[in-house]
Amino acid sequence: MILYYLWALIFNEIMKKQALTIVLLLACAMGAMACTSAIIAGYKTLNGRPMLWKHRDTGCLDNRVERIKAHDNCYEFVAIFDATDPLDTAAWTGFNEKGFAIMNTASYNLNADDVPPSHMDREGVVMKLALEHCVTVDDFERLLQSLPKPLGVEANFGVIDAQGHGAYFETGNYTYKKYDLASAVDGVLIRTNYSHSGRADDGMGYVREGNAEHLLAPHIAAGDFAPWIFTEHVSRTFYHSLLGKDFTHSGEQWLVDQDFIPRRISTASIVIEGVKPGEMVSNTTMWIALGYPPCAETFAVHTGEGGVPAELNGTGTDRHSPQCDKVKQRWAQVFSIERGNGKHYLNLSKLYNADGTGYCQQLVPRNMEMYRKLWRK
Repeated sequence: MILYYLWALIFNEIMKKQALTIVLLLACAMGAMACTSAIIAGYKTLNGRPMLWKHRDTGCLDNRVERIKAHDNCYEFVAIFDATDPLDTAAWTGFNEKGFAIMNTASYNLNADDVPPSHMDREGVVMKLALEHCVTVDDFERLLQSLPKPLGVEANFGVIDAQGHGAYFETGNYTYKKYDLASAVDGVLIRTNYSHSGRADDGMGYVREGNAEHLLAPHIAAGDFAPWIFTEHVSRTFYHSLLGKDFTHSGEQWLVDQDFIPRRISTASIVIEGVKPGEMVSNTTMWIALGYPPCAETFAVHTGEGGVPAELNGTGTDRHSPQCDKVKQRWAQVFSIERGNGKHYLNLSKLYNADGTGYCQQLVPRNMEMYRKLWRK
C-alpha cells in the first residue's frame, strides 16, 4: 500500500508540473499511427545476447537521444525523446545502467472506457519511470500493478533485462496481459499496433506484422539475428505482405506509402542489444538509425560519460539533433510532392536505383563498416 501511494504521488506530480509539455506530447501522439517491434531471445542471435527492436513512427519528426544521469534514487539511462519535450517528460525507447530496456507500440484494440483523451497517451511517462526504477522484467510488472489507475495508456510495452528475460505487456488503462519471451515457440515475439489479447480484427498494423513475420522468418530458422538485420534490412525494405511483393529493388520510381514498415512518419530504427547472463551490464548497446531509417546513418549508444554520440543529442535549435536534421533533408527528397495528396507517395529511386546512388545503397555499406568495428561477438 505504501508503494502504491508513492507511485501515485510521483505519477500525479509529473502530470501536474509538466502539463504544458503533456499538451505538446499529445499533439505529437495524435499523429502517431504506427510502430513495428520485436523481442528476440538470446539463443536466436549470433552472439547469444537478447535484442529488443522498435521501428518508431510518430507525428513528431524531430527526435533526439539523451543521457539522463542518476539522481534522487533513480538509475542513469539513455533514451529517445521528442524535441518538443523540453523537460524530458516522456522516454520513447531506452535502457538504463542496470541493463533494463523498454519500448512500446501503440495499441488500438484494448481500452473500452470513458477515460478522456486529455488523460491518455502517457506511455512515455510510464517508460521513463520504468527506466528510472526497474532492474528486471518482474520489476516492470510490479510497476504496472502499483501505478494509480487509469494509467492513461493503450500500448504493447516490450522489455528485456540483464538476466536474459523478455516480455510484452499488452496494457490498457486498468489491466494488462503478459506474453513471456520464454514461452515463445521460436524465441521471437512481434507486435505492431494491435494487441493479441484485445478485440479481434480491431486495431492497426496487421499488414506490417505480416511484413515483419516474412522478413524475419529466415533468421528465425537460421538463428542468426544481429542488430543490422533490423537497422540495415527490415527498416529499409519495402515488402508488402498483402500484395506478396517486395518493391525494394523493383526499379519502380514511385510507390504509395501504405503499410510498409518504413513510412513517411518513421523517425528511428532502434535495436537494444542486451547482455548474456553474467556479462558486464555496461556492454548493453543501443544501435540507432535516427531519423527516417532508409536515409539514416546508424550509431552505437551506451550509458556513461560520452556514451551518446554528439550528433544524436538535442543541441540544435529547438532541441533538434544534428543527425535528425540532416536525415530530414534527405527525407524531403524522398517525399518531395507537397501539393494535393503528394505526401502519400515516396520516390523509391531516391533510395534504390540502377546507378547505385540511392541513399540506402550509399549508407548501408558505411553502417555495416561501423558494425564491423564496434559489434561484439
